[in-house]
Amino acid sequence: MNKVVKLQFVTKADLKQWWEKSYGPEADLKWMQFNGPYFQDPVLTWEAFYDHHLTRSVNNPMRKLIIYNGTIVGELSAYWTDGTLKQWLELGIVLFDSDSWGHGIGTAAFRLWIQEMFDLFSYLPHVGFTTWSGNKGMQVLGEKVGMTKEGVIRNVRYWKSEYYDAIKYGILRNEIK
Repeated sequence: MNKVVKLQFVTKADLKQWWEKSYGPEADLKWMQFNGPYFQDPVLTWEAFYDHHLTRSVNNPMRKLIIYNGTIVGELSAYWTDGTLKQWLELGIVLFDSDSWGHGIGTAAFRLWIQEMFDLFSYLPHVGFTTWSGNKGMQVLGEKVGMTKEGVIRNVRYWKSEYYDAIKYGILRNEIK
C-alpha cells in the first residue's frame, strides 16, 4: 500500500476527529511536552476546542491538517510575527501520536507546507519557525527540510525549574530544492 502524506483544509466535519486525535480521552498527549510546554497550555475539552477552531481554523489557508493514509495525524499552522505588516511568517507543526514520529511524515508534511506558504505569499523571501532546545525533533526537522539555524536566544525558556534556549530556523525561497 502506498502511504501518502497530504495537507487538507480544516472543515467543520473534521473538528471532532481532530480533537479526538489531539486532546480526546484516547489521545497521546506526549506532543504537549514538546510544543511550548512552558506556556502551560491546557488540555482542551471538546467544547473549548470547537469554540476556538470553528472560527479560527475552518477553511483558513494558514492552518491545515496532516493526513496520512486517510487519517488525521497532525496539524500545521502559520502566523505573522509582525502582525499586520505581514512580512515575517512563522510556521508550526504537530504530529499527535508519538508512534508516528521519526518516520518521515512530519518532514514530508513540512516540506509541502513550506512550499504552500511560499506559493500563497509569493512576495515573501523567507519563512521560519521557532522552537526550544528541549525539542530535538523540531531541530532535526528544520535540518531535514533544508532550513538554516538562524539564531539561538540563550536561557529564555523556563520549564520544570530549568532554562532552555529558544532556537530559530528559516529558509529563503531561493534555497528550496
